[in-house]
Amino acid sequence: MAAAEQIKGVPVMGGGPIPKLIVRIGVILVVVTASVAALKMPLDGPRAGRSPVILRLAEALPESNPVTVAMRKFAGLVKAKTAGKVIVKLYSSAQLGQEPEAIEQVRLGIIDMTRINAVALANVSPSVGVFTLPYIFRNNTHKYKVLDGAVGDEVRADLQQVGLLGFDFLEAGSRSFYTRSRIIRKLDDLRGLKIRVQPSRITIRMIELLGAVPTPMNFGEVYSSLSTGVVDGAENDYVSYYTSGHYEVAPYYTEDNHLSPPAILIMNRAKFTALPAAYQEAIRQAAHESALFERKFMSESNRQAKIKVAQAGVTITAIDNTPFREAVKPIYKEYRAYSQLITQIEQTE
Repeated sequence: MAAAEQIKGVPVMGGGPIPKLIVRIGVILVVVTASVAALKMPLDGPRAGRSPVILRLAEALPESNPVTVAMRKFAGLVKAKTAGKVIVKLYSSAQLGQEPEAIEQVRLGIIDMTRINAVALANVSPSVGVFTLPYIFRNNTHKYKVLDGAVGDEVRADLQQVGLLGFDFLEAGSRSFYTRSRIIRKLDDLRGLKIRVQPSRITIRMIELLGAVPTPMNFGEVYSSLSTGVVDGAENDYVSYYTSGHYEVAPYYTEDNHLSPPAILIMNRAKFTALPAAYQEAIRQAAHESALFERKFMSESNRQAKIKVAQAGVTITAIDNTPFREAVKPIYKEYRAYSQLITQIEQTE
């Protein structure tokens, strides 16, 4: 993600994370109330004192993350392109819940939009999962030829079957391993290590094929789990590795780039189609422009994050990942439902 995740830990007050839960429930109740009120508003924009259309966008990442910056840019573009008749309200830092919760709220129409990582979205719209296969993209150029081409269009179209609409794909970084006490130079170095992963069947299977022990957990628990040895390592891109502070407790980063799943901005399809055509086009244009901005900004942010963790004393190891690629090949056969999409991806030049 990658950009799918970014919270250093769950603040604990009075012995548990209950106050944070109470705050989140309160925010969601406010949003639900506002959403019900919004359903009663005409959708043809403000006239003679009429309020603008309000769209609520959930973002799990904090304000400082490049993805959140891009989502704020998206909100600004929508406002500008509709002359203030459509306002996107951004709720960052998982105020409305983590990504799986946000997806369900968008599907139910409780909130209107969310930016989501392909790993989380694949649990709802399975074809997205093809982008979460290990080493599926040859490089970044190949990645965006796939995402911006026929394969990306086909995967986005599938979202409509679950009541969602997808806009342009976003950059979520390339994920690599980092560990507490061992440099990963070769495949054997991973063997037996407990590696935190996102709760994704593909990612869990990948870790098993690499000889490590997959340990699914929420991102907010990773910092403390690394510092106490509950897990031996994790995997993410440089931006998440730096902004989460994981480099402080897991100072060995191995560039194997095993996963490069994109993110995507999604919206409740019924709410989108209920909007006037002019508003729909403005939202599409804003999503496209902010996606192009985000891709460049995220790439530069990853470059800068790498410099910062190196300056902080992190040991960065670049490796030949060929043995890793060979080890995970069985996963392609195990996911036969993706065979046609995999062939299309491999044939994309």
